[in-house]
Amino acid sequence: MKKGNKKWYFIIGGVLVALVIILVVAKKRNQHVTEVSAEASMNRTIVETVAANGKIQPALDVKISPYISGEVVSLFVREGAFVNKGDILAKIDPTIYLSNLEQVEANVNSTRANMANAKARVAQAEAQHTKAKLDFDRNEKLYKQQVISDADWDGVRSSFKVSAAELEAAQESFKATQFQVQNSEAALKEARENLKRTSIYAPNDGTVSKLSVEEGERVTGASQFSAGTEIMRIANLDRMEVKVEVSENDIPRVKLNDTCLIEVDAYLNRKFKGFVTEIATSANTTGVSADQVTNFEVKIMMIKDSYSDLINESKSISSPFRPGMSATVEIQTNQLINVLSIPIQSVTTRSDTTEGRRFGKKKTETTESTETETKVNGTDSKQKEVTKEYVFVLENDKVRLQEVKTGIQDNTYIQILEGVEAGAMVVTGPYKAVSKSLKNGDQVKKVEKNMLFESNKK
Repeated sequence: MKKGNKKWYFIIGGVLVALVIILVVAKKRNQHVTEVSAEASMNRTIVETVAANGKIQPALDVKISPYISGEVVSLFVREGAFVNKGDILAKIDPTIYLSNLEQVEANVNSTRANMANAKARVAQAEAQHTKAKLDFDRNEKLYKQQVISDADWDGVRSSFKVSAAELEAAQESFKATQFQVQNSEAALKEARENLKRTSIYAPNDGTVSKLSVEEGERVTGASQFSAGTEIMRIANLDRMEVKVEVSENDIPRVKLNDTCLIEVDAYLNRKFKGFVTEIATSANTTGVSADQVTNFEVKIMMIKDSYSDLINESKSISSPFRPGMSATVEIQTNQLINVLSIPIQSVTTRSDTTEGRRFGKKKTETTESTETETKVNGTDSKQKEVTKEYVFVLENDKVRLQEVKTGIQDNTYIQILEGVEAGAMVVTGPYKAVSKSLKNGDQVKKVEKNMLFESNKK
């Protein structure tokens, strides 16, 4: 019996030792200290931006297309050449148009001769009508005196009416020849214009930025159904702009004359200045159905003073930029000076149905919410989770989860409207701890940011 009691004593003692070990291990786990970096909230200037990518293009880029069709027999410029307004650029084979002009000129001369003949017939008809009128007046008196017979009087009247009709016909024929002359002269004007258009001249000063044809190629003239063959482009490279695509989510913040910072791939580590000049009212859509992307085209004028040191007047093309160069633009949509802010990575989101209620927070109005459906007793129920923004405030080697309201942000800092006072230390890293693992009241150890990364590598 005593041996049995001793056995139970050993068993109970072993269990107690195991419980003590478990409690010690659990206590050590609960006392785990997380290394974090922290930074004080302070007043800063925050510039909110919208980023977009696009291409550089001339503000004035004229496409040169011929009015007429034919073979290009001469090109007087090459790509990159500078031209002045009125300089000849190219010539289209004029043979057909010259022949057509000669035919039209002959037709004009023929119609003019017909008009002169019709005019002579009018003069002849007027003379005959005048003679018939005199005969009519003289015989009318004789008829009243009953000197001539009724038959003679009828013949005189008939001759008078015939002469009047012949005069009217001659006059109408003359009018018709006048219209024919006008029509032929219009055709002559068109033929001369077509012949003139075989020579293509520069409509404005600029640089030949693109040459699309060579001598010997055939081109098609412009019509109401087609713009014709593009021969070349003349661009004013003194005024360059960037055409970018801005997302539909960001376009409401963009305004005319907003200041922009422009990075050009060809000039690394340098930013140029510009301002918004045009905002499209209609969207450009790409893709189909749910995958379609909706963007709005925005044009940004580059300020010449921001790249004046790159201009080389000794070169044929003095501008440092070429049409089609890639550029990244930051459109400055809002700026606040001396406002309370913290590093943007310090702000995290937590669900109000979990963390928020855990700390006795009252549900307030938010801008982001999600609804999740769960099965309760075999029926569908909806639980609304309101997502709020929080920061971890460092107090005496512990962190306190604090709800905040934020304002605008830039790439580094975010404005704090409510929840944190100036000078408060907020946890800035590591990201995984801020976003997921840290809890309210956790023990932490503040270290320098570079030391934090070193410890993470280890």
